[in-house]
Amino acid sequence: MSSAQDPFYIVKDEIQDSIDKLQATFHQWEHIPVASAEQSRLTKQILSNCESIEWQVDELEKAISVASRDPSMYGINEVELEKRRKWTGTARAQVANLKKYVTGKDSTRSSTSNFGGMRQELMRMPKTHQQDKTGSYIAKDNDDFISSESDTQMLLIRQQDEELDELSASVERIGSVGLTIHDELIAQEKVIEELGSEMDSTSNRLDFVQKKVAVVMKKASAKGQMMMILFLVVLFIILFVLVFFT
Repeated sequence: MSSAQDPFYIVKDEIQDSIDKLQATFHQWEHIPVASAEQSRLTKQILSNCESIEWQVDELEKAISVASRDPSMYGINEVELEKRRKWTGTARAQVANLKKYVTGKDSTRSSTSNFGGMRQELMRMPKTHQQDKTGSYIAKDNDDFISSESDTQMLLIRQQDEELDELSASVERIGSVGLTIHDELIAQEKVIEELGSEMDSTSNRLDFVQKKVAVVMKKASAKGQMMMILFLVVLFIILFVLVFFT
């Protein structure tokens, strides 16, 4: 990623354009008679532009502060951070000095030497060769950033693949458990069906025996019935003694 694609340099160029326009407005302002209506209008315009530029510089400094917490994440180093801090500091000082001069809080415009020094201070910005000197650092850092981002993306993809493999294995285990439960339910259903069949068969045999007993009881005489009852009582007593006294 070239410096032209770096968000910092995009915002920096916009701020620099605003400062250039501000300097052009200030150049008009310094040639207008003092206390004239046009000077008052330009003064308000300059102060408004100064506030706007100061706000943009504040936002840019916040971004630099965030990047300084983990420079490697943004593909920059301490040299680049210091360069960016220096630029924002110079821009802030330039705007502050211009604002101070326009509002009359510094030396008056009647002093040629002071005005010359002030204007030199107002127009002072980082040299072009300094930007060229750090260009190679920026390119290298941006290449490192791209490489780091690529490695990070590969690592994330690898982690996602591993998580998908684990999820697939979990789904297979759940499917296997589901099949086992299905087989168990089928087996239980068969056992219940067999038990129901046996109960039906036993019930039918019991009904048959009851019917036979009823038929025998009807055919037997009163004496035979009494003998049978007596026999059953004696049998019950014998069984009772055997169960509870042996």
